[in-house]
Amino acid sequence: MAAALSRALKLPGKKGSELGEYDPLTQADSEDESEEDDLVLNYPHNGLGRGNCMGTGTSELRGSRTGRLVGDEDEAEEDDDEWRERLPGKKRQERAEKGMQYWSQRETNRDEGVEDGGGLGASGGPGLGVSASADPDGKKAKVRGAIRAAFFLVPLVCAMLVVLLCAFLVPCQHGELDKRPQWEKELGDHVGGVTPPPLALWDVDNDSVEDVLIGVTQKSNHTHLSSSAGNNKEYSVVALSAFSGEVLWRRALREPVESIQCGLQYEAHPSPLPAGGAALRALPNSAIPLSAQRDRASGPVCLLIESAHLTAVNGTTGKKLWSVAPGEIQSQAVSLPDLQGDSVPDLLIATLPADQVSDLSLLLLSGLTGAMLGHPVTFNLTTFNVSGKLIGPLFHETQLGAYYILFGLGTVEAVSLGDIYTQATGKTPISPGLRLKEPGWEKLRKTNSSLIHISSGTEQVEFLVPLVAGLCNNHNSLDSISNLNSSRSDWVLVGGKLSSKLSVLREKDAHTEWTLTSSAIHSRPAPGQFNDDGIPDLLIQKSGAPRMRKVQVVDGASGRSLWETEFICPRLDLEGTSIMTSGQSAFLFWAGDPVRPPKNLTKTTVAPGAVQAMPVIRKLFMLHPAYPTILLELASTTDTILTAAVSYQEPQKDASYITVSSRPTSGLGPGSRVVKSMSLRAAITAGQIVRLGESSTAGVPVRPGVFEINKFFRRLTFKNH
Repeated sequence: MAAALSRALKLPGKKGSELGEYDPLTQADSEDESEEDDLVLNYPHNGLGRGNCMGTGTSELRGSRTGRLVGDEDEAEEDDDEWRERLPGKKRQERAEKGMQYWSQRETNRDEGVEDGGGLGASGGPGLGVSASADPDGKKAKVRGAIRAAFFLVPLVCAMLVVLLCAFLVPCQHGELDKRPQWEKELGDHVGGVTPPPLALWDVDNDSVEDVLIGVTQKSNHTHLSSSAGNNKEYSVVALSAFSGEVLWRRALREPVESIQCGLQYEAHPSPLPAGGAALRALPNSAIPLSAQRDRASGPVCLLIESAHLTAVNGTTGKKLWSVAPGEIQSQAVSLPDLQGDSVPDLLIATLPADQVSDLSLLLLSGLTGAMLGHPVTFNLTTFNVSGKLIGPLFHETQLGAYYILFGLGTVEAVSLGDIYTQATGKTPISPGLRLKEPGWEKLRKTNSSLIHISSGTEQVEFLVPLVAGLCNNHNSLDSISNLNSSRSDWVLVGGKLSSKLSVLREKDAHTEWTLTSSAIHSRPAPGQFNDDGIPDLLIQKSGAPRMRKVQVVDGASGRSLWETEFICPRLDLEGTSIMTSGQSAFLFWAGDPVRPPKNLTKTTVAPGAVQAMPVIRKLFMLHPAYPTILLELASTTDTILTAAVSYQEPQKDASYITVSSRPTSGLGPGSRVVKSMSLRAAITAGQIVRLGESSTAGVPVRPGVFEINKFFRRLTFKNH
């Protein structure tokens, strides 16, 4: 080893490359040291050239490439001869072969060095001229470095892409809220007091958003029209765009509209109608123009119900499809299954009998043409010694699939739809649903009567509502899906005026599930999901202390109170609304400020003068069962809210709250009618949190923070049922 080290240290001192020469101190080395000599000979083979093993060389070598090549050739010949003389036998031959390999490799490296810039190593700089092809460890090191760099750069690039995606590609929530429909439309001065106007919601312009249809009564500006009509009023129906509030169409009427209903479904591709006299023979009871018949499937169909006329119009254009005068109409239209086989749902309405002896008539109409199906079927409803508000009529399908109509005057009676069809037409029903009877209901039928007495007790029935979450928003709809939701469900019954009884009737046998006695209930109950038992609960508004209004949520399964709070009376009777969110419902209602009882008192007392001095400010509150100790105030107004409804935007997972209000004007003239649309998600973003007392509900959780509440409500999405 010492000899090898001595020879290696000797290399930089030579002018030429004399690696083949032995140091005089090592000429007598034995053959056992041949491996060490091979090691010394391998230094040049691995790229160590003369003058650069320590990183520097002579100026002659650094400056002259030609002289270096010539000197190397001379030294190579001398070294070759010297090896042949000093290395006898096999060892000499092997060393000679190694020397030849060394010089061949060296010449190759020099040629590459000349092409790459001369005198530089594989790295392109002076010093060690190590060839990359001759260093496998160097290759492995480069591969390892590349892998490490990849492991570092790939996650970094992915993180940058995520940041860019969130910052630039995801749309801004506030920008989307600004695009949601929020508008206000004034329809002019209204004549007729503060009677709630008819209101319906339906997508009439095919933009996937429910538009607004409203009845309007105004003072006439045309003298000749006023004199011919015998009064100075104009009646019309106006369709407003859900996005902007602009008027889509307006249709003048002869009488004030009592109700507007949309959703009657015609065939998507109606069969061709015969022409000429064949058309009249095919539709003998209809005087509808053929152009209207061919146009009946070009858009949604809406019904305009006046006091003595029923008109079907194209919802997109307002064009009349057909019109009938069945008599004095007393109810909304009821959508029935197809009775004639024309693939169009038929209709049923309640009218006053022409004989003035019976109490009520039920009349079947063709949904396609408006023609009467047979004659009216009359009923005497005063045999139960109760007379009052008209209930229904409502269509109900039992669990067995039998069809019944629920109606009454202060009571709830049921009659088989098959019996009505048979009495009206004299024909045997074809549909299986018309022939079926529900055994549990038929047991309640009185002798020699087609009526089945459903309600029990002597109180007059004020409201009959299907126990279906969110259905209170769709009671003006003729859509078959809404009718299916109202069928096969239990029923909520509200009876009495000064004191109310809230009951739930079982659908299978019409027996009472539970009854709750309370103070007077002022509006229809709003079914919705407050707890997680799968049975809709009920939001009711009832009388409280003087000048107070109590809002309560009642368990739909048992009748117990789940939530209640007392408010300053808003001086209006407007039903609440439930909107389905993720598994639970959000409840909307109008009220004054909530009453917060003092800590040392169990009952709040307010001075009458103080209450009368307060301005009548109505506030729209949202209650969500996830946070029962807080309310979200969405809006406030001094206008008198007459009616309200909810319009859904499925693509945006949002809903609009539509209100029709009476706004006072200067002087003694009538107030103007104002229609307003408000995006609920936008209202939630700008809403104010109102905290309630802990007595409003049982099992109150830890007091939530403002950030937590805002985060929850802003993530709410709304969906239709």
